[in-house]
Amino acid sequence: MAATFQGPPEGIINLLKPAGMTSHDCVSFLRRITKIRAIGHAGTLDPMAAGVLPLCIGRGTRLVEYMELDGKSYRCEMLFGLETDTLDIWGTVLEDRRAGMVYPSRQEVEAALASFSGAIQQYPPLYSAIKVDGRRLYEYARNGKTPDIEPRSVVIHKIDLLEYDESEGRLAFDVSCSKGTY
Repeated sequence: MAATFQGPPEGIINLLKPAGMTSHDCVSFLRRITKIRAIGHAGTLDPMAAGVLPLCIGRGTRLVEYMELDGKSYRCEMLFGLETDTLDIWGTVLEDRRAGMVYPSRQEVEAALASFSGAIQQYPPLYSAIKVDGRRLYEYARNGKTPDIEPRSVVIHKIDLLEYDESEGRLAFDVSCSKGTY
């Protein structure tokens, strides 16, 4: 005899969040299609980031507070010589120094990445959801204001260079880190 499911679904869904959606958009989408209100996300991905976003459903939402404490892993891509107002590729370009730039060697890049390992102090970017005086930093940024931002303690557990194109100044790396790392 087959078992039948009784009650609303509960547990964790690992959603592959597409770029362009906020973490809250993902929760709203799942609420809409499941008709379940008790849904929460374990951590926040930037709207333009794509990646696995754990969504907790029903009694599974009790796990969110514990999951948020756990470490995170990211695959990152970086381009030397380009500065934007948001510190990512989607911001307005403030300075482009790539023309004629001599990029660091692979060994220099590996050494620089290694220097971030362990406990470090990090200033969150102005375009982030961190709150200062009750407002999110991106709200200040959108209004052309820069509040005093205190550095935060984060831990880089592991950082590995995957690829480096020295002729283009483009690299890809994996990082395992604590909550709140930018």
